[in-house]
Amino acid sequence: MMSFEHLRAMEGPLPVGIGLTAAIVAALEDEPLILTVAATGEDARAALPSGPFDPVRHRTFEIGLRAWVAEQTGVTLGYVEQLYTFGDRGRHARAGDRDPHVVSVGYLALTRIAEGASEIRGFRSWYEFFPWEDWRGGRPELMEKAILPGLSAWVEEAPDALSSSGLRRRDRVNLLFRPQGRGLDEENVLERYELLYEAGLVEEAWRDGREAALRRGVKPPPLGAPMQHDHRRILATAMGRLRAKMKYRPVIFELMPPAFTLTELQRTVEAIAGRHLHKQNFRRLVETSAAVEPTGEMSLKTGGRPAALFHFRRNVLQERPAPGLRVGIRG
Repeated sequence: MMSFEHLRAMEGPLPVGIGLTAAIVAALEDEPLILTVAATGEDARAALPSGPFDPVRHRTFEIGLRAWVAEQTGVTLGYVEQLYTFGDRGRHARAGDRDPHVVSVGYLALTRIAEGASEIRGFRSWYEFFPWEDWRGGRPELMEKAILPGLSAWVEEAPDALSSSGLRRRDRVNLLFRPQGRGLDEENVLERYELLYEAGLVEEAWRDGREAALRRGVKPPPLGAPMQHDHRRILATAMGRLRAKMKYRPVIFELMPPAFTLTELQRTVEAIAGRHLHKQNFRRLVETSAAVEPTGEMSLKTGGRPAALFHFRRNVLQERPAPGLRVGIRG
């Protein structure tokens, strides 16, 4: 297979390469983590692990993904799910640039960090990149200080203009950010990011030459850490998929250790969902799901009274059509 370097040197139409990009999620101490790779060259922004698909070495995309992730990062992937194919013009190419246009197949992958691990190199909280998605401590200050004022200014530029979704700007802002003080639909991570991008409020919009960003004449203040290429869009897609998926499939247990307390489970679910859950309501949800059962052992790491340890019941996959944790939507 030709490398991207060989494709770059070819004449004629812009060459196209196929890449694989992984949003690899773990959870540790109540924090959802995403694996990033070290920046290369002059671009200091974080990136998701990514690399070319080699059909000679790998029979399928997923086999290729698992192989090079293990080689590149040393991380063994558990659950893997294809997200979407990201190939929009501009995700890599620029006018006059002969670099190959890379069409990337994005994946959501889950892994566990070993208990007592001394280092978690490359893992960063996904809320570094999406701070407005973390409502566990209440409404983020960033909403009032930067996001809503910026979106209001964008709406006032053309109050009746239709956005890319076909909705009026004001209706779209109200639907996705609900400035009246209500909470968010936690699954719409990608839609919120794309609205901020369209309004020119994230650094990627400035970098990509979006009209709304350039009209301001100044670089927007940072709303979360930017990422290389369209990797923050890929991460947003993965976050929304995982938040939705854990409501009807038991994927959350791919992030848990073999034995855990119900408090640990709740904190992990809260970390992924980005919001606080009522303790007794959550325990009723767990009981109704029939997804866990006690191990008969106790945890002494609680700092107080010993707590019962549980483990995931894999038989629930055959017993129930949708054995997830239906945490619901805040409204």
